[in-house]
This record gives sequence, C-alpha cells and structure tokens, in this order.
Amino acid sequence: MTPSAGSAVAAVLCFSVAALVMFRLVRAAWRPGHAVGRGHVLLAGGVVVTTLTALVVAIVVQLSPTTAETAAGRLVLATIAAIGTGAGGCALLGGVLHLPGVAQSRRGRFRQLLDGSQLATGTSFLVWTLTVTSGRLEGQMAKTATTPWFSVPLSVMALLVGVLVVVGVRSARPRAGLLLVFGGVGVVSLGGAGLALCLAMGYAAGLVASGAAIAAGGVLVAFTTPLTDRVGEPDEAKYRSSIVHSVGCIAGFILGSMQLFMITDGSLDPGATGIGLAAGLALVGRQRMAIQDERRAARFFAEQENKYRKMAHTDALTQLANRRGLMQVLTEQVVGGGPSCVLAALDLDGFKNINDMRGHDIGDRVLVEVGRRLSANLRRGDVPARLGGDEFAVLMWARPDEAEQVAQRLLTALSEPYAPDAGTVFLTASIGLAGCGTAHDIPTLLRNADVALRVAKHRGKGRIEQYDPAYDRLLRRRITLEHELRGAIARDELRLAFQPVVALPSVRPIGVEALLRWTHPDLGTIAPGEFIPVAEEAGLIGQLGLWVLHQACHQLAQWLNDGHDVWISVNASVRDLHSPTYVDLVADVLRTHRVPPQRLVIEVTEQEVAVDLDELALRLTELRATGVRVALDDFGAGYSSLGQLHRLPVDILKIDRNLLVESAPEGRGSGTPFIDVVVRLGHRLGLTVVAEGVEEVHQRRLLEEMDCPLAQGNLFGRPMPAEHVEAMLAASAPPVRALPASPASSPSALLSLQPVPDRVPQLPDRVPQPAHKVGHVDSAHEMRNA
Repeated sequence: MTPSAGSAVAAVLCFSVAALVMFRLVRAAWRPGHAVGRGHVLLAGGVVVTTLTALVVAIVVQLSPTTAETAAGRLVLATIAAIGTGAGGCALLGGVLHLPGVAQSRRGRFRQLLDGSQLATGTSFLVWTLTVTSGRLEGQMAKTATTPWFSVPLSVMALLVGVLVVVGVRSARPRAGLLLVFGGVGVVSLGGAGLALCLAMGYAAGLVASGAAIAAGGVLVAFTTPLTDRVGEPDEAKYRSSIVHSVGCIAGFILGSMQLFMITDGSLDPGATGIGLAAGLALVGRQRMAIQDERRAARFFAEQENKYRKMAHTDALTQLANRRGLMQVLTEQVVGGGPSCVLAALDLDGFKNINDMRGHDIGDRVLVEVGRRLSANLRRGDVPARLGGDEFAVLMWARPDEAEQVAQRLLTALSEPYAPDAGTVFLTASIGLAGCGTAHDIPTLLRNADVALRVAKHRGKGRIEQYDPAYDRLLRRRITLEHELRGAIARDELRLAFQPVVALPSVRPIGVEALLRWTHPDLGTIAPGEFIPVAEEAGLIGQLGLWVLHQACHQLAQWLNDGHDVWISVNASVRDLHSPTYVDLVADVLRTHRVPPQRLVIEVTEQEVAVDLDELALRLTELRATGVRVALDDFGAGYSSLGQLHRLPVDILKIDRNLLVESAPEGRGSGTPFIDVVVRLGHRLGLTVVAEGVEEVHQRRLLEEMDCPLAQGNLFGRPMPAEHVEAMLAASAPPVRALPASPASSPSALLSLQPVPDRVPQLPDRVPQPAHKVGHVDSAHEMRNA
C-alpha cells in the first residue's frame, strides 16, 4: 500500500467518526438544566481538529500524489500533521483539566498541569536518553525523532499522558467513567503523533493504524464523557501535599543521567537539554505554588484563629461581649490596679413572660434591641456584655456618681416600648452598680454587682442600686428564707389570718379575705412582703397558693356548717392564673371540702393583668363558668386600669388604698371625688365595689356618702385568727338574705348579703379590735410578683 492510499484510508476512518464525536460531545456540553460543560467542548474540539488534520493531509496527498513519494514532500505533510495534531492535543489537554472531578478552580487545574509536566519530563528524559542519546534509535527514525517539528506532537502527547496519570490517580471515586475518557484521549493523542511520524517515514500501514487509533479514541471519548458527571468532587488538600510526581520526575532524571554516564561521556544533546529545562521550570513552578499554598494556609489559620477567638468572646445574638469577653477585659485592664471603674449588672424585669407568651423568636428580637440600645447610650471605651438569657453587664470607666448618671440613661432607654413583629412589648430593667474599689478580685466584683442588682429587683424593680456591704446580710437572709420556706408546710409553720369585709353603713361582716402568715421558730414572724417575693423567685408560690386554697376552703366549710352566712376570697398569683390546669385544680378543691363555688372569690392584682390580657381573660372566664367569682384587686394602682376593665370577666372591683387616701385626706373634708368616680363606674358596669385600706373614720364616712357598698381595712378589723372571725359573725347575728346558690347569678350578687337596714342596729364608728393581733397586712401587695 502506497502512502497516498494509507493517508486516504486514515482520512476516511477519521472523518467517519468526526461528525459522531462532535454531535455527542456538544450535546453533552449543552444539556438542558446544566451549565455549559467547557471540558466537553474542548474535548470535542481536540478530536475534531485531530481528525480534520488527517483529512487535510489526505486531500493534499490525493491532489498531489507525487508529494508523498519524495522526502521533501513527506516532510511538508509531516509538518502539517504535527502542527494540527499538536493543536488538537492541546485542546484535549484543556478538556481533560476542565472535566468534573479533576479540579475545583483555575489554580487547581494549573497545579495538576505542573504535576503532570513533572512526571512527563522525568519519563521523557529517561526514554530520550535510552533511545536517542544512547544511539539505539538509528537511521531515518532517529533523524525524524530529533527534528524540531516532530517535538510538537511528541511533547504534547507526553504532557497529556503525564496529566492523565496524575489526575487518574488522584480523582475521587467512582472514577471509571473518567478513566475511560482518559484512555480515549490518550489513544487519540497517540494516533496523532503516529500520523505525523508515519507520514515522515512513509509508512502506509502506520498511517492506517494511526487513523484507526484516532477514530477509536474519538468514539471512546464521545460515548464515555457523559459518565464523568458521576465523579465525586476532588479533594484539593490531597493533591496539594502529594510528592509522587516529584519523586517520579527526579527518579527519571537520575536513571537517565546514569544511562548518560554509562554510555556517553555525560554530555547532553539539545533534546535532553530542552527536556531538562522544562522539568526545571515545572519543579520551580510547583515549588512556587507550594510556598503560596503555605502562605495562604498561614493566613487562613490566622484569620480562623481571630474569628474563633472573637466568637469565643462575643455573644452570637447581640454581638456584644459575652461573659468570657467581659472577664478578659476585667483581667487585662482592672486586675492589678487600673483606672476608676464601675461594673453595672442589668436584668430585664418580666422578660420570661415575653418568652412564654410571645415565643422565643420575639424574645430574641427584644434582646437584640436591648443590645443596640446599650451600645448607643454608652460612652467611648465602656464595654457592654451579655452574660446569658436576659442578664447584661456594662463595665464603665467612671466614678460612681458618673456611672449612676449613665445607668439612669440606660434605664430610661431600656424602658421605652419595644416593637417586634408580633406587637408592642413593654419592659423595664433593674441595675446594680459596684465600684471596682469594693472588691479585691474579679469574682467578688461580679458578685457585688449581682447583689446590688438583686436588691434593686427586690425593692420594686425598674430602679438602680449601688452596692452596700449591708446588702450581703440581706442576701444571706433571703437565701435562709428560701431554704426554710421549702419545709414550712411540712413543719406546720404557716397559718391563715382573715380580714373581714363589711357592708356599709351597717359595718356587718359578710366576707373575709384569707391572708398567709409564717412564723418560724428561730426567725420569728416573717412579713408576707418579705417571704412572698422569695416564694415567687424560688418557684414555690404555686405550692403555697394550693395550700392557702385548701386551708381557706376547709375553714369556709366549717363556718357554713356552723350556720354563718359568709364568703371568702383568696389571692392568686399570675403564674397560677396562666396555668391551664388552675381551673380544674380550684374545682377539685371545692369538691373536696364541699364548698359552694359562689362562696369562693379569686382575687387577681390589677398590675398583674398587664402581663397577658387575652390569656388571663380566658382563664378568668373558665373560673366564672364554675361558679367562682373573680375580684380585680388594687384597682387604680395601674396605668391601664380603665382600658382593661371592660375586657376582663370580673365580678368585684377592689379599690386601691392609695386612691382612697388621695380622695379623703385627713382634716380636709371630703377631698377629691376619685372614689365617687370609681364607685359609679363599678355600678354602671354591674360590679360590686369594695374599698380597701379603710383605717380612718372620715374615710368610712366618705365611702358612705359615695354609696360604696362594701369596705375592708383595719378600721373594721385587722387580720385575725378564725375564732375571732367567728366571734364577729356571732356578734352580728341579725338574719341576712341568703346568697343565691346558682353559679350564673348576677355579678352584683354580693350586695344581696347586705342586711335589711331597719333590722340591723348601727355599730360604733370603730369596731373593737380583738386582743390577739396577727400582724399588719396590705393584702393588695402580698401576692405581687417578685
């Protein structure tokens, strides 16, 4: 077979698959819903350029048959084939580097190229010294191999093979599809180099074999390239530290150099010199990338260290310093003597109710806003921190008087309404201040600020307290009270005192309010205003409330069995009223003691109503459905009394004692008509009105003038034991109209307990007090939240 016929056969074989390869690869590159595959396009271009090169050579040979018969003509054809197949090999190399699973970035592809070039140059140097330099390749083959034009496809093929080996070893599993593509690319590159060599040598059979290799490789690439989508993502850390390619390169040069010294005098020909220079450049480039990687890693780890250090000392929600960050500042700038400073401990009053009623998302937004307000109202250099939950702290570089001014500004800012998406939220804050000079170490400073904060909360919240050493005694007593209160019921240290509620103007007792008293064998009598907040904070108020309810109903059942026509009222905490089981609990207690529901009154303090009006209204409605009556205590003490009254299902309105004092100041006549307004309002709403805190005769007369039907206070009887109440009930024995037994009775049913005026003698202005005194009481304030 002549060279012209061989080139024709090679061209036919290549052209027969060129269209198929182009169609398959371009279709794989432009799949619907996927990004354009650059690797697919480059592979298609490489295969097509290689096949077109064979086609061009065949056309030239067919148009000028004599060209392939002369050495000069074959050289021209080989040069054309070398340039074309070299260009196609470069395109194939780019396609391989852009396939999925090879590299994730441009830098990664360049690193793969350098590693492949090291392996290729090391192997090429060894092969070159074994064949060309040693003289084992002789004649026309040696002459052709050493020509510059043939080095183009040969170098590209060697580089491509080196890259294929490096990438194939490093690629992630499953990599079967990727390896098949690499095999097809290698066959195409080998066929292109063989085409140029066979044209130069005039081997017709070699031309046919080269064309068949290009065609077979193209088909393999076309049908296996879509399988590369299944290859996993490459692990760049794996091939950053790989040294196999470098070892292979050095090993090739060592073996080649040994071959040179054994066969020749150690001199290098131009080909070996070029390969050595290429290898040196590859090694230098790879070393440069390694240095850059090391620097990048150092910068990355430094940035990550700073990031995590900042995260470790910063609150993730508010971006303020956390407890660790505050401790670091205190350790670095306060310990060992520093400038004058004050530590402020802050706590949001009632924040738990926000989380419980509005949800933690709303609570988090409120906390973020609190952090923003703290930062906006501090001076330069002050350090705000969130210690956890709704607890904050501020380290201020100031004297105590300056720090109190800043704290007052913070208190005002934090008391402004919050407006998250779910609606407006009202909160106040309590602040405790402790100067750095009050403590010898950081834990003591934190403790002093916390003690001042607790005193601020215990004294009414929404206020500022400076630390005082006397607060330590108060704190120790509070801890003692909490500890002793847990066993007070079991030790039978609790008692109930009862304060009568009388009808005006007859001052006949028609009901009582049950008040809790605690007498400790060592601590003595403890005022309700002291131990009730402790019970609230310690979570004991529910247990105490249940005990009071049982004892009150037990006593009421005895009075009713003795024939006394009386009702009893019990204070309920806001936590009890928000419990879904509270209504069932009250009903069970009434059944246990066989007490008619309408004889029990549950009192809720007006200030507690503002916590969650809708939930409270629902619970009170359920209570009234059982027949129990509801009283709104402390009316007039809150800022939203009138706005809430029409929404609450209550039966009784108990007027706050301060409103009575303001309406009837001693020695100034009848005073301002506040009581008259409230009494008329209660009558218009169909509610029974009770005036609390009546202690003076002129206050009683004012109530009678305003037609207030019921009153309660020390003027008519201090809190007293049950037997003294029985004596008062027996002393006012005239019959009264019975209380309607139906739970659906009118809200003003209490008025039916008033005696008939013409049958009840008028009692003195001041009721004689029993000899036994249980203690002073302000019932409106005993069951408030701590």
